Amino acid sequence: MAVKDRDRFSTTTRIRLLGEQTAARVYRSQTRRQARRSRLTGRAALLALVLCTLVVALAYPIRQYVSQRAEISDLQREKEQARQRVEQLRDLKARWQDDAYAQQQIRERLHYVLPGETGFIVIDPNAARQSRADLGAADRPWYANVWDGVDKSDASDR
Repeated sequence: MAVKDRDRFSTTTRIRLLGEQTAARVYRSQTRRQARRSRLTGRAALLALVLCTLVVALAYPIRQYVSQRAEISDLQREKEQARQRVEQLRDLKARWQDDAYAQQQIRERLHYVLPGETGFIVIDPNAARQSRADLGAADRPWYANVWDGVDKSDASDR
C-alpha cells in the first residue's frame, strides 16, 4: 500500500506544480501585455489615425498639383517654341519683301533667266538612273500594277 500512496501523492504533486507553472505563465503574459499597452496610449493611437487620414486626404490633391505643374511647364515650352517659329516666319516674310531676295529665289527655284542671259541645265547621268529606279507604282499605268501583282502572287506560290 505504501507504493500506491506514494504514486498518488506524486501525481497530485505533479498536478499542483503544473497548475502553479501555468498560473505563473498566465501572470507573466498578462504583465507583458500591460507593459505593451502602456507604451501605445490612446493619444498616440489617435494621433497616428489623424496623420494617416491627412496623408490619405492630401494624396490626390498633391498628385493633381504635380501633374498640373508638369502640364503647365509643357505648355510654356510649347509656347516658347511657337514664339520662336513666329519669329522665324516673320524673318522669312521680311526677306521675301526684299526684291533682290525674291528675284534670287525665283531664278533658283523656277530656273528663270533675265533677258540677255543664257540658261543651262546640267543633267547628272547618275541622277537619271536613280530617278528611273525611284519610279513607283503611282508613275505606271494601272494595268501594269495589276499584272505585276498577279506575277508576284504567282511567284510566291512556287
